[in-house]
Amino acid sequence: MTYLLAIGDRSYSSWSLRGWLLFDVFGIPVKTQNIDFYAASVAEQLSDFAPARTVPVLKTAEGTIIPDSLAIAEELASRHPDAGLWPTGPSARATARALAAEMHSGFSALRTDCPMNLRTGYRDVPVSEDVKADLARLEEIWSDARTRHGTSTPWLTGDYSVADAFYAPVAARIAGYGLPVGPDAQDYVEAHLAHPSFRRWRAMGLAKGATLPWYDRDYPKVDWPGPTNSAAKAVDAGPAENTHCPYSGDPVTHFLEFEGPVFGFCNAFCRDKTVADPEAWTDFVALART
Repeated sequence: MTYLLAIGDRSYSSWSLRGWLLFDVFGIPVKTQNIDFYAASVAEQLSDFAPARTVPVLKTAEGTIIPDSLAIAEELASRHPDAGLWPTGPSARATARALAAEMHSGFSALRTDCPMNLRTGYRDVPVSEDVKADLARLEEIWSDARTRHGTSTPWLTGDYSVADAFYAPVAARIAGYGLPVGPDAQDYVEAHLAHPSFRRWRAMGLAKGATLPWYDRDYPKVDWPGPTNSAAKAVDAGPAENTHCPYSGDPVTHFLEFEGPVFGFCNAFCRDKTVADPEAWTDFVALART
């Protein structure tokens, strides 16, 4: 079954992140179509996805258009019942659905004051009373979910579920703006930042996309607070350790240096997303460690 997912800029589009995680985390193949926030309006660029007017939006193999993240999650769960999008236990599943629904419709102050920006971090950010209320509510429901379901994993109801995908951009906001939360909530935030799918999404955003000034905030900037990346840099030429791209299998044309050796890729995007976070890419790590 072939899916096509239209997404916005990976560094800024929080709803696109949610939609894409539903595929990458749960191993459901999908092709993506990028909507350029600098080009024509989003609605104009979605003419092949009518009547959708926002991202993310999914087109199924039979041409059905699903223009809402929660609807995408539910439809994928129905079509792929063994993928594990929702918990199997009825109580945990009900909790996860309630958590996802609250995220879908709530936390407007946090979302307005702190738009997702995966390109930088901030410090000394003033926190309004409305944002403090949103943070307190997040801590309350996260703690309740973990206590209620006795999870020993980092996630809300046991294994990673749709609910966790929906809170990934929230974790990015808390981390990126240095917002005050307690240690348990901070552990949950850090689990998101370290998740391989989140790291891959962020790396692709750094590799392809412009810095959009209307998402910038006038606070002191700091380095992104996620895991420290191993040093890698683009280089002009080989010879490379490999002759074919670790992702596509096509002949190599672009190169990077990683811990001494040079490795090749089939295009600039494959190379640059790897430079951004080499250890997010299992196929590259397997090649580099061989």
